[in-house]
Amino acid sequence: MRFLFFLILPLSFLYSCSQGHRHDYSHDHSHGSTKVKTTIHYDQEVHFGEVRQLTFGGDNAEAYFSFDNQMLVFQSNNPAWDLSCDQIFYTRLADSHMDTVMPQMISTGLGRTTCSFFMPGDTTILFASTHQGNGSCPHVPEPREDGKYVWPIYSDYDIYVADLKGNIIKTLVENPGYDAEATVSPKGDKIVFTSDRSGDLELYTMDIDGSNVKQITFELGYDGGAFFSPDGSKLVFRSSRPKTPEEQQEYKDLLKQGLVMPTNMEIYVCNVDGSDLRQITHLGKANWAPYFHPSGEKILFSSNHHSKRGYQFNLFMINLDGTGLQQITFDDTFDAFPMFSFDGKKLAFSSNRNNGGTHDTNIFLADWKEE
Repeated sequence: MRFLFFLILPLSFLYSCSQGHRHDYSHDHSHGSTKVKTTIHYDQEVHFGEVRQLTFGGDNAEAYFSFDNQMLVFQSNNPAWDLSCDQIFYTRLADSHMDTVMPQMISTGLGRTTCSFFMPGDTTILFASTHQGNGSCPHVPEPREDGKYVWPIYSDYDIYVADLKGNIIKTLVENPGYDAEATVSPKGDKIVFTSDRSGDLELYTMDIDGSNVKQITFELGYDGGAFFSPDGSKLVFRSSRPKTPEEQQEYKDLLKQGLVMPTNMEIYVCNVDGSDLRQITHLGKANWAPYFHPSGEKILFSSNHHSKRGYQFNLFMINLDGTGLQQITFDDTFDAFPMFSFDGKKLAFSSNRNNGGTHDTNIFLADWKEE
């Protein structure tokens, strides 16, 4: 459940649909008080070369590269594909035409899924799904009277491995409670995931076959969205870490109900065994969806710390020592879920840019440029 919260926030602008690569064709059309924009690459996005839009409808997010950089796996609820809630798909970048053709579904089409990632060899994909517990779409909590947003931690989530035809070949993690948010080390030897088996939402690692499970975080708070560094020695993740007694009690009370409040999060880094835990950001608000730069010395992440409205999320980059904060993307609603290709040449991300006046979130692929 790494992205539901941000995708349903109210939007302040409507966008008209347009395809292309550079800001050359980008423009605004003013119609009374509504501004309709057609942009997929902003002038300020100096780290981007060519930008390509891959999906065209619904909420599409968490797009992650195969080890050979030729494929992306992602989750979508695109209504044009007859989906009632998120399912897992993959596409080959060389011949991806998702504007007209539905890609291969990997998940069962039942329940809700999240957090997919290629396994070593690129012939299988892991993902979390609720389909074994309940084949229907699980309930989404109603807005609270106090205006605070919560998202559900579904206890039916388990982690599965499927082949590229959508056949589940292994249940990797089957445990009472929430098990999801799994990603694979570039070394191909370990997996990190989030589980509430201890009574709190903590990070765990396991060997690639699901054995040797180890808890590596132990502080109160929602630790999740973890990724390995390029050399496989470190992890980057986001955490809520409630501080005051009141915040801690609220967190515990919500967790007993299978809920969390993800509006205050910061970015952390630790070694794969959990040692040398360090808080990287101290920005306030929601800092999340982190991913290591190919150098291993910087981190990309999504944040609304700069937003007066609270729901403008952009990508930022920061050094491992917390210095050198730099804004990378400039859409005025939502940019998140960055992932570099393993060769460091491309960046996949999700954005509300160029969504045709809807709330759709689509996947984009940018050529990465160092300054």
